[in-house]
Amino acid sequence: MKLFDSHCHLNDPVYSKDFDLMLQRMNDAEVAALMIVGINKNNSASAVALAESYPQFYVSVGIHPHDADTCSESALEYLKNLAKNQKVKAWGETGLDFNRMYSPKSVQEKWFIRQIETAEELNLPLIFHERDSKGRFLEILKSCKSKNITGVVHCFSGSLPEMNSYINMGLYIGITGILTIKTRGADLRQIVKNLPADRILIETDAPYLTPAPQRNKYKRNEPAFVRSTLLKLAEVRNEEPEILAGIVWENTCRLYNI
Repeated sequence: MKLFDSHCHLNDPVYSKDFDLMLQRMNDAEVAALMIVGINKNNSASAVALAESYPQFYVSVGIHPHDADTCSESALEYLKNLAKNQKVKAWGETGLDFNRMYSPKSVQEKWFIRQIETAEELNLPLIFHERDSKGRFLEILKSCKSKNITGVVHCFSGSLPEMNSYINMGLYIGITGILTIKTRGADLRQIVKNLPADRILIETDAPYLTPAPQRNKYKRNEPAFVRSTLLKLAEVRNEEPEILAGIVWENTCRLYNI
């Protein structure tokens, strides 16, 4: 198989002590490419620097909703300059998070809309974050002037109607290790049976959301573990892992224009 971890944070300091070993485990698991996702100005810069050193690494730049109160027009200009780098294939992670509320709702919404506009200007797909927005995330997407928004709803854990709304908008759905977790992933395992094969991406969100069975041994997630998500997805959908892996690889490369 050839796997693509479509969303991780490999520039996190937790990887500094065993980076080369982590890469070897990634290769052994047949993870041939990954997307390092930026969450703020400085983090996006470090992600680009890291991606430049490895041919199988790609990167996105953006401001996470948790960091929305650090966003500004000058920050967006900085990120736009970063996006000129050939390794930058997407904009994000951006969206709404009304769960932890690290930034006020009005601030999140303002800079979410501006980042959608910026991604459109640069012709980049978006990596979306949504948590507990109670429909506001979809409302903003549907109200956008552009009808050509492309992107992926990262770490999808919503309802079937929500998934269908995203699919109808032409978006992709990112599936994490939550799928493998017995109780927490029960609803998601039912929903993904209805997910069109050509809209599926797999991701780790590493170092977070370690899948089973690795979560029984490791606290830190890493790209190699995306294989467990793919295998569980194939099992749930009653599909051959090798065939599904090929479809997901093509989906990811198509979205990120790789």
